Amino acid sequence: MPILALDTSTTVSTVAVATENRILSEVTMQLKIPQSEVLLQHIKDALAIARVDRKDIEAIAVSIGPGSFTGLRIGLTTAKMMSYALGIPIVTTSSLEALAYHYPVPNIYIASTLDAQKGNAYFQLSQWNMDSQTMETIQPVTVRSFQEILEYCDALDKPVYLVGDIAQQKSKLLENNAYPNVHLGLPNLCMPRASNVVEATRHKLQAKDFANIMDLEPVYIRRSEAEVLWEQRHPEQV
Repeated sequence: MPILALDTSTTVSTVAVATENRILSEVTMQLKIPQSEVLLQHIKDALAIARVDRKDIEAIAVSIGPGSFTGLRIGLTTAKMMSYALGIPIVTTSSLEALAYHYPVPNIYIASTLDAQKGNAYFQLSQWNMDSQTMETIQPVTVRSFQEILEYCDALDKPVYLVGDIAQQKSKLLENNAYPNVHLGLPNLCMPRASNVVEATRHKLQAKDFANIMDLEPVYIRRSEAEVLWEQRHPEQV
């Protein structure tokens, strides 16, 4: 059952092709190039490397946010178009849950963080459930300052591993053992990976828990800057 997985929640473009128990290929690029310029080529490359024809894909797995407003729209629109054209289902996962799959190990917490602009971060705390072999959400997604996230995690009863783009950007805050209970993931274990999207959606694929593409939308959590500015300029229409 070949599936195609996408994650466009950040400036990282990442695409994978997988079967039920193998990752056949993965193309990941961490450069500030618009998703609209690279995503379709990365899909073609990942399929070519895996030697899988697009007509043989049986499902699409995609992260639906939170994250970059533009990136999420591009990724989900692409997934919907392929789903419709190929007649195949879509399964979805939170971009924060997918990040947590970098650390599927017991006795730690994983703090998934993504840039929410203006010094804030999307934040979700997870831990690996050995029994179900899935990530268990401990703290559902919220928007907090990165400083608040560090203070919250430092007070927890298990070591915390930070992943995500803003964790990399703010790494200096962890120098000199400032938060001894908090650890920054290695660079390759911080950024989004489409192979993580595969792992985060395996249980949905097995249960045939498919999304309804007619009403499937990105999960933004907060409003875009454009919406905020429009309301400020047109208060009489709010």
